[in-house]
Amino acid sequence: MRALVTGGAGFIGSHLVERLLAEGYSVTVLDDLSGGRLENLDGVRDHPGLQVIIGDVRDRAALQAALEEVEIVFHLAAVVGVPRVLADPLRTIQVNVEGTERVLEACAERGIPVCVASSSEVYGKGVRWPAGEADDLRLGPPTVSRWAYAVSKLLDEHLAVAWARRGLQVSVVRYFNVYGPRADPHGYGYVVARFMDQALRGEPLTVYGDGRQTRSFIYVEDAVEGTLRAGWLPAAFGHVFNIGHPEEISILALAEKIRSISGSRAPIRFLPFSEVYGPDFEEVPHRVPDVSKARALLGFEARVTLDDGLQRTWEWWRTCRRV
Repeated sequence: MRALVTGGAGFIGSHLVERLLAEGYSVTVLDDLSGGRLENLDGVRDHPGLQVIIGDVRDRAALQAALEEVEIVFHLAAVVGVPRVLADPLRTIQVNVEGTERVLEACAERGIPVCVASSSEVYGKGVRWPAGEADDLRLGPPTVSRWAYAVSKLLDEHLAVAWARRGLQVSVVRYFNVYGPRADPHGYGYVVARFMDQALRGEPLTVYGDGRQTRSFIYVEDAVEGTLRAGWLPAAFGHVFNIGHPEEISILALAEKIRSISGSRAPIRFLPFSEVYGPDFEEVPHRVPDVSKARALLGFEARVTLDDGLQRTWEWWRTCRRV
C-alpha cells in the first residue's frame, strides 16, 4: 500500500513518513522545501519504498504525479510558524487554502481517503478551556496578521467537512503544539526548538511576554499515532479531532524545565511581544485541549509525559542538531 504525505520533509511530516515506512507502506513525499528540509528524511533516504517529489501542493501536475498508485493521503503541507505567517500572511492563506482545496478535489476524484492536518490556532482566543471540537471559536480581526493562519486552517476544516458530506472519506486532526526531534525554530514546534537552540548555545532563554501564558505540548511520536488512527479508522471519517496532551504548563515553567534538562546556566530573558512581532500582535493566554473525542472514537491518548518528551528531545538536540 502506498501513502502520500504532503509536507513530508517537514518536522511532523518526516516523523509520519518514518512511521509509515516502518509499518510496511511505500511512501511518496510531496514538499516544496519552503519549510521542510530533505535532511529531515536522512534516516530513510535510502529506503526502497520512499519516493520524494519536490513541488508545490498547489501545482496540479506535481500533485497528479504524487498521487500515482496512492491509496491513502496525509495532507500536512502548509505555511506554519508565527514568524513565517507574520512575514507573509497572503502566502499563508493562498498555500493553506488552495493547497487543501487541490488535495481534497484530487482525492474525491480518485476515491482516496485523506487526513487533513489543522491546528489548535482555530480556537483563536478561546471561549473556554479545555476546548472541545464542537465548541464555538473566537478569532481576532483581519487587521491582525496572526489570525491569517487560524482562518486558513479553519477554512481547510470547512472544506474537509463539506467534502465528507459528499462522500469523501476524510478526517481532520487539530494539533496542539507538537514538539520533538527536528522541530523547527522558525516553523512548527518553534517554542521548544528555540529554547533548545538557545540552551545548546549557552544563550539566555528568551520568553516573550511575562511567560504566564499557558499551552499544552504533545510529543511528536504521540502526534503521529493520533494522525495515523484518524487516517486509518473508518469511525474517524467526517470528524475533527484534537490531537494533544491535556497537561497544561506556562511558557516560563517550560523554559525552566528546559534549562534544568539541558544543564544551562544562562538566565531567562523576557521580551515584550510588541518588540518581537510588532505593536498589533495578539497573544492568547491559554490553550489546552479536551481530548475525550479522540479517546472515544480513535482509542487515542498521548502517552509521553512532558518531562520524558523534553528529555528525549534534548538528547537528540545535543547530539544531532546543527546550530
